Amino acid sequence: MNTTLISFNQIARDMDASIGRLSERADIQREVDYYRETIEAIKSPEDLVADTRLFDFAMRAHGLEDMAYAKAFMLKVMKEGRDADDAFANTLTDPRYRDFAATFDFARYGETATTFTKAREGVVERYLVQSLEAEAGASDPGVRLALYFQRKAPQIDNYYAILADKALAEVVRTSLGLPDSMAMLDIDRQVEIISEKLSLDDLKDPEKIDEMLQRFANLWQLKGGGPQAGQSTVASLLMPSASRALSPDLLLQMQQLGR
Repeated sequence: MNTTLISFNQIARDMDASIGRLSERADIQREVDYYRETIEAIKSPEDLVADTRLFDFAMRAHGLEDMAYAKAFMLKVMKEGRDADDAFANTLTDPRYRDFAATFDFARYGETATTFTKAREGVVERYLVQSLEAEAGASDPGVRLALYFQRKAPQIDNYYAILADKALAEVVRTSLGLPDSMAMLDIDRQVEIISEKLSLDDLKDPEKIDEMLQRFANLWQLKGGGPQAGQSTVASLLMPSASRALSPDLLLQMQQLGR
């Protein structure tokens, strides 16, 4: 029995219902209620990081929970915003930081940044989706990868974006039956191989994405995935790139600057 495929289909076939069930859980409700009640009082980046519970919620909503300890790092992201080409968030390869800067755009809007829908209900919606994916991954990491790909695929506009995201690349290689060793090839050669087998237009078609993820679920379990797959391996694929690219010493120094 392919448990990865079954679990993915149970969730993905009706995402609204899946999210609805999750949102009714008492622990999730408490965090959502706290965010909704508190966010309007946040007037600056410093206010946001000072409330650890609120900040952790916002970071998880953007898939950045592994960077929640690096408050000085995230202060720099928010303070510089996203408008200038050399703004800190724009110099980072991981688009999640630019998303965070766009959601909490204090650089552009000042004290009114948290009055916009994207910083209120938009963050709540993101939190629920991220929580759903994480919960699914706790039982079967392959389901988390599939749900993540389903969410991100329509935004992919070039092959390099796939290779820049380890989780997306893992799903693509698996679904196309390509070996993991392909990641060792020159990046242009990887693009050439993938482009011969996958059209970017297919990533805008929900039916094509679904077909691709059905193949992924089957091949994932065949190559040793499923519930028994290593949680730490999949977690590392989804880890924000800055936490991989920056040394612990540098992150610690940036954190200490904010104290």
